[in-house]
Amino acid sequence: MSSYAAAPAPPSPGEERRRRRLALVGGSLGNLVEWYDWFVYASFAIYFADSFFPGDNPTTQLMNTAGIFAVGFLMRPVGGWVLGRAADRHGRKSALTLTVTMMSVAALLIAVAPTYGQAGYLGAGVLLFARLLQGMSIGGEYAASATYLTEASARDRRGLGSSFQYVSMTCGQLLGLGILITMQHTLTTAQLESWGWRVPFVLGALFAVVVFWLRRRLQETDAFREQSEGGEGEEDDGARGTLKVLWQHRRQAGLVMALTLGGTVAYYTYTTYLTKYLVGSAGMEKKTATLVSFTALALFAVLQPFAGMLSDRIGRRPLLITFAVGCTLGTYPLMTALGSASSYWSALGLSLLALVIVTGYTSINAAVKAELFPTRVRALGVALPYAIANALFGGTAEYVALWFKSSGHETWFFWYVSGCALVSLVTYVLMPDTRRAALSRAEAEADAAAVHPAPAAARAPLPR
Repeated sequence: MSSYAAAPAPPSPGEERRRRRLALVGGSLGNLVEWYDWFVYASFAIYFADSFFPGDNPTTQLMNTAGIFAVGFLMRPVGGWVLGRAADRHGRKSALTLTVTMMSVAALLIAVAPTYGQAGYLGAGVLLFARLLQGMSIGGEYAASATYLTEASARDRRGLGSSFQYVSMTCGQLLGLGILITMQHTLTTAQLESWGWRVPFVLGALFAVVVFWLRRRLQETDAFREQSEGGEGEEDDGARGTLKVLWQHRRQAGLVMALTLGGTVAYYTYTTYLTKYLVGSAGMEKKTATLVSFTALALFAVLQPFAGMLSDRIGRRPLLITFAVGCTLGTYPLMTALGSASSYWSALGLSLLALVIVTGYTSINAAVKAELFPTRVRALGVALPYAIANALFGGTAEYVALWFKSSGHETWFFWYVSGCALVSLVTYVLMPDTRRAALSRAEAEADAAAVHPAPAAARAPLPR
């Protein structure tokens, strides 16, 4: 059983509010830039696909760029392991600073990558290396930001605090789409395909400089400080963030993979793949499809905090179960209807309905995963199993969809998404609700005092 150092004197209410606001802004804005760089690749792929892969078949070119997009996910487990371990051993703040630096370098590499006409497949090689670096960065970013936002939030607002992870993720995508829409209305298609697609990657590298400065000002969470300032002894201190400790919590790691499966496939289906689906299957113009995605995602981002607050009141499982039931039963009719959508408004309404369903997962999944693990392995416990599930299912969702389309069985992909959601539904029904989990010594002591009032001098051990 772990022991913890005495908690430091509590800050004043005003100082505490200021610290929580800075933590929310720092964690969210950094996450926004990370995911802007990640998603802008998918948003602009329709313009740069033929720059790196020659040929006359647009679907094949998109499959090649989607393949590199998927390969980037293969580095997520590596990034989750390396950077999750760093976050558990050296702090959430240091890991957050490192991830945004790596993403900036990767974005700059894509911006200067030579085309096939300039250097053959060398450009595709640079593209691949940059995506691998981005994958490693994102693998660590998700866990570090999920852990930081959850630990830095008040106990009765962890659902709300963690919901800003997907707010910032979605705003990052919106920023990319907004830049795309602006460029579509100011540049010709030929200009976008020749050089315009490089602009958002240059901007991503510049945004990261600002975020780097902001994250340097963040404070560590109370939970991590308790862990690192004298409670657990040298042997246990050396084991923090290791696979050995994670193995002791293998059941929770399995839960993370299973609860991620349905959510990540659904999220990437209705975000990164949606524009391509509306263009390639519904026959919409690129500008109209992009505007549909932008509007739907903007409203989706607004929904996240409300769903997070709801989970703080009624628990996490009701929202997760609602998502999984809706996705299992609704994917086929929604995707079929989207494939026949003939106007902006019909496509927008259907897209919004799908994203409302997905909100049951996205708004609270960061909190649920962080609440499953103790402090010494929380970042790694969130990072590695989540990254593995994303590499296998989230990163390949777009490629699987295009593969089914190219083989003449596009509707099979709809059943694939429903099946993934069904697996997660079983997990949500069987898993415990994590809303009341104690993440720090102070929370554990409050729980113990509420159940068994003890003398003031007594110390309640953390129940893990």
